[in-house]
Order: sequence, then structure tokens, then C-alpha cells
Amino acid sequence: MDVVLAKTFIAVCDVGNFIKASERLNVTQSTVSARIKQLEEQLGQPLFVRTKAGASLTPAGQRFLPFAEKFAQTWEHARQEISLPESIRAILTVGAEFTLWERLLVNWVPWIRKALPDLAVRAEVGNSGQLMGRLAEGLLDLAVTYTPQQRSGLIVEELMVEDLVLAGSRPQALGPEDDDYIYVDWGPDFRMEHTDAFQHSTSPVLAVDYGPLALQHILVNGGSAYLPLRLVRTRLQDGSLHRIKDAPVFQRSAYIARYPTDDDARFETAIQGLRYVAALEPEV
Repeated sequence: MDVVLAKTFIAVCDVGNFIKASERLNVTQSTVSARIKQLEEQLGQPLFVRTKAGASLTPAGQRFLPFAEKFAQTWEHARQEISLPESIRAILTVGAEFTLWERLLVNWVPWIRKALPDLAVRAEVGNSGQLMGRLAEGLLDLAVTYTPQQRSGLIVEELMVEDLVLAGSRPQALGPEDDDYIYVDWGPDFRMEHTDAFQHSTSPVLAVDYGPLALQHILVNGGSAYLPLRLVRTRLQDGSLHRIKDAPVFQRSAYIARYPTDDDARFETAIQGLRYVAALEPEV
């Protein structure tokens, strides 16, 4: 089986649509269709049920998915590691969501380089969907994300629970009751808890799905938002931001996701380092 066919199959599984898969792979829709047809002919089984709404896996496709993911991962690891210099034993590719690189993974990189000097490290940034897709395709070894997708064979463990605190440019800010409040969408759990906590507030005028954008807006224009304590700690300490007293605190978990590998010792060292730097975060 051609690894290109496997990666095309995984892309269609991820997005549930041939058109979106073609956009992800930067090829035409007809190319995606031709690849899936070729794969189905090789396997002798239909892999997708095609409808106007998209494409869903057949039972055969569901059984084939873990094999395709493993094949893509093995191929990518082999391709990367045969090109390493002799002084490097292996490579570890880690991806994380944007806000998790701030302080957490920036502190982890020097730790892992010191702990495993014969290990090459490659770091990537993306949203949860992108990271999980690259993990399935074998382009990542580890993904650190708030919302890991459940996949067959995937190992997911909680890395840390972080506080989302109401921080603003004024100590007397009222949060959702203010016109300059910025609603940051931290996911479905946060949405429900935020709605319960502020039942009588009107819908915010400004809403974003990227915390650092809200932070930069507040620093330039003023306002308040719920942001990770880890992200705003130094701002609270130097007085450029204020933590709003008596405002409810919400919590959000970050997870490590990976697939099983023969090199579990390398992964365990990397994960040990992630746990270590996460535990170093002090409270304000």
C-alpha cells in the first residue's frame, strides 16, 4: 500500500468530506476520489459511504483505520530518522496548542535537550484538530492539547489542570457586565460553566477563540477576559493586569496524546519532563 493512499484515507476520516480533505492535502477533489478508489480496489472493500452530507466509514473502513494510522506513523518515523546525523539517536516531534507553548513548553524544550542530548527535537504549533490529524498521520510523536479526539489505540493522559481567571486592565472591572469584556471561547465545558455563572449577563460584543489575542487587545485597548493564570502571571505581578477579586475561577485540563511505540523509554522521559515543568508553575 502506498503511504499517500493511507494519508489520504486518514484525511477523509478526519474531516468527513472529500472536498475538505482535498483542501487539507492541497490536491484536487478528483485526486482524493481516485486515491480512495485505488485503495478500495486494493483492499477489495468499500471504505466510505458517500452522501451529499459527506463521507462516513463503512465497517471495513472502521477496521482499516488503525492499520492506516500505524502505517503512516511508521513510514514518517522511518523517513525522518534515517536523515539524522550520526550524533543523534532519534527524533521527537512534539506539537501543542498555541497557548500551551507559553511558559509550559518553552520551559520543557531545554529540559528535554539536557535530559536526552542525543535526541533531536522538533516543535510545532496548531489547533487541536490539526494536531490530532498530524498525530494520526505519524507527523507528530506527542500532542499536548486541551481537547484530544478519541481514536483507536490512542493513549491520552491528563497533564495538568490550569485555572482560568478573570484578568483586566482595571482592578474594578466587572467582567461580562462591562462593555469592554472579551469572551474567550475555551471549549464546551467553559461555555456551560460561564453561562451558569453569569446567567443575567448579555452576550458579549467581542468574542474570540484565541486567548493570546484577547490578552494583546486588553493590553492595548483595555478590558477584561478569562485567561489562563499561567499566561497572565507575569502581567499580574508587574501590575499591567489585575486579577478581579471575587470573580469565579474556571478550570481547564490539558492532555498528552500519543500512540504506542517500541521506544517507550524515550516517550516516558519526555512526558516526565512535561509533568515536571507543569508542576513548576507557582500560584499567585
